[in-house]
Amino acid sequence: MQSESTRRSLPQLLGEARRWFEDGLLSALEAAGATPVSPTQVQLFAVLDDAGTTVSELARRMAVTRQTAHQAVHGLVAAGLLEQIPDPSSARQRLIRRTPEGQRAHRAAELILEQLEDELARRIGREPVDALRAALETPWGRAPAPDSTR
Repeated sequence: MQSESTRRSLPQLLGEARRWFEDGLLSALEAAGATPVSPTQVQLFAVLDDAGTTVSELARRMAVTRQTAHQAVHGLVAAGLLEQIPDPSSARQRLIRRTPEGQRAHRAAELILEQLEDELARRIGREPVDALRAALETPWGRAPAPDSTR
């Protein structure tokens, strides 16, 4: 049992778990000869709607600045994985969506993530993985206000 001073917080553990999946995904994509992408670009792909999403909405979903989201989009557009199209609901905005090559890359990444989840189940057991998934899929509601955490 870890002492209180060495015990990692749940956000730290969740961050490490996310990095485990990202590292496995990026390694598998590299081994397959896929277009190199950054962890930020992987995250962008994960939050992108099939019909397209504005850069502002992508930034909000990723919890990054618009500039960071825009840079990630620009790199993926240059790689031929994303495209910008006019937003039918706003003459001033553009939607970001996957190109056919981006759709293929997204499907490949989803398959790799399924394989990584299976590998995790082999390592720690199917039951803990299923419990983790169930806990993370359960709605948590809004983050508590500062005075309600006591």
